[in-house]
Amino acid sequence: MVAKHLYFVGTAGCGKSTLTNAFQLWLSNQGYDAITVNLDPGADTMSYVPDVDVRDWIKLSEVMEEYGLGPNGAQVAASDMLALNIKEISQVVAGFDTDYVLIDTPGQLELFTFRQSSKIVMEDLSGDAAMLVFLYDPGLAKTPNGFVSSLMLAATVHFRMPVPMMSVLSKSDSITPAEREKIVLWSEDFYALFNALLDDSIDAQTQVSAELLQAMDSVGAGRALVPMSADSGEGLEDLYAAAQLVFEGGEDIDR
Repeated sequence: MVAKHLYFVGTAGCGKSTLTNAFQLWLSNQGYDAITVNLDPGADTMSYVPDVDVRDWIKLSEVMEEYGLGPNGAQVAASDMLALNIKEISQVVAGFDTDYVLIDTPGQLELFTFRQSSKIVMEDLSGDAAMLVFLYDPGLAKTPNGFVSSLMLAATVHFRMPVPMMSVLSKSDSITPAEREKIVLWSEDFYALFNALLDDSIDAQTQVSAELLQAMDSVGAGRALVPMSADSGEGLEDLYAAAQLVFEGGEDIDR
């Protein structure tokens, strides 16, 4: 059986690591096997111990010291070094007899999204058995302009990585029920979001957001958000159901 690979993607601090860990624990409690892979060479501390860790091959501090680079330049160099090491990393991942491979991507979204090396990493690591899980940060998405910015990021990620993608509202328990309901409504109804933009303010940023929203609506870039919480477990069953729909046509895998 080919393992299913889920890539958790989003901006720094949106909750990728905690959700990766929480979903692994949820799958284990349901009787499925899953391993975690950390692809962030600059991670200082993590909320879990990954089964496969890119830092065993590449450490940001060592890249900075060896090449005399600052943090940003070292991150770029490390992302390209990851592509050079991905075949060896892929062999280690393939050595696990598992149902799911949960991949925690770098906190710097642009490194995973815009570097050509990331496409090489995905191709070697997962091939066609891949799915993206894009995390909307509630702190950003709870304002109309912030939501449009998140929507643009999600659309860009999907454009750059054309594999099935699920969009989730991470850390949904960190905002009020009213805010969560509003964000979910915006994801389901662009007309409601457009009105919220106009009600929020009329300035240059809002005008740009409204035009971008209309463009994305015309190409069907929107998708309903699923509220999710690593702490309460909300939405994890929905994540499993979405993965099963992508990988198995909705059927449960054999345990």
